[in-house]
Amino acid sequence: MTTHLGIHGSVERIFPPSLLRSRLVDGDDAPDADADLTVSVVDDDFDGIDALVTFGYDPAVLDSDVEWIHVVRAGYDEFPVETLRDDGISLTNSTGLHGASVGETTVGYFLQFARGLHRYRSDQREKEWNPPAWDETFTLEGETVCVVGLGTLGRGIARRADALGMSVVGVRRTPTPVDHVETRYGPADLHEAVEDARFVVLAVPLTDDTEGMFGAVELDAMREDAYLVNVARGPVADQSALVSALRDDAIAGAALDVFEEEPLPEESPLWAFENVVVTPHASAARSDYPDRIAELVGENVRRFERGESLANQVV
Repeated sequence: MTTHLGIHGSVERIFPPSLLRSRLVDGDDAPDADADLTVSVVDDDFDGIDALVTFGYDPAVLDSDVEWIHVVRAGYDEFPVETLRDDGISLTNSTGLHGASVGETTVGYFLQFARGLHRYRSDQREKEWNPPAWDETFTLEGETVCVVGLGTLGRGIARRADALGMSVVGVRRTPTPVDHVETRYGPADLHEAVEDARFVVLAVPLTDDTEGMFGAVELDAMREDAYLVNVARGPVADQSALVSALRDDAIAGAALDVFEEEPLPEESPLWAFENVVVTPHASAARSDYPDRIAELVGENVRRFERGESLANQVV
C-alpha cells in the first residue's frame, strides 16, 4: 500500500514540521523499510494526501481524499467529529503525551504561589528587596489540591502533588480508584470537592458538559486563600466570573495557561493582577515533543497501511 502522509504547516505552532518529517523518514520511528511511504510538508493543497498530521482543522480536508487525520495535541473540539465520521475519515489525537509536562508545570504554579516566587521575579525587574511578611508564605506539604478531571493530565498532576506531601482529591465521572488520589467526587459534588482545597486544578477536556463548568458559583465555593489553576481549555472556566472573584479578593489568585481567546488580548484585565500567573498555552511544551509525536504517528502509519484500528482513535 502506498501512503502519502502530509504534515500541515499549522504544526509550526508547536515545532517545525520539517523536524517531524525527518523523524518519520530517517529516524528511529520511521515505518518499516518495506513500507511505501511519502512524507511531505503541506499547506492548503491536500491533493494526493492520504493522511494528514495537523495542529488545527482546515475545512478543505473534506473535499480531499484524506482518509485519516492526526491532531498533534490532545484537544480536538473544533473538528467536526460527526461530519468526519459520516465521510469515513478517521481522527486520532495525541492524548497521553502530556502527563509529565503539564504535571510539572502545575506543580511549578503551586510552588510560585506557596513560596512567593512570582512576586520576587517582579521585584527583581524593579531591583526591589521585599522579604515576605511572616504569614505570607506556606509549604505545599499538608495542603490539599482538588484535581478536576483525572485523565492523563489529572493523573500526572496527582502523582506529583502526592510526592510533595499534598493531600489529593479528585473529580471524575466514574468511581474507579485512581493512584495518588485519596478521595474521589462525582461532577455533581464539585462544590463539596473544592471547598477545602488550597489549590483547584481544572484538567478536563472541553466538551458540551465541561464548557463553562467552573463559574461564579464554583468560585464562591472555594476558600478565600485558595488558588485556581486552569490547564484544561479556556472555556471550561468563566473568565469574567474569575476576574470578578479576583477583584473582590474572593480567591487568593490564579495560574492560567489557557484562555477564552488566545493569544490573551492586551486589554484583558488578567495581565494586571499580581496574584495571577499567565502562561501562553505552554504547559505541554517539551523539547522532545517531535520525537513523541513521531513515535505515535509512525505506529499509526503502520496500522493504517495494515488496515488495523488506530491508536488514540477519536473517530
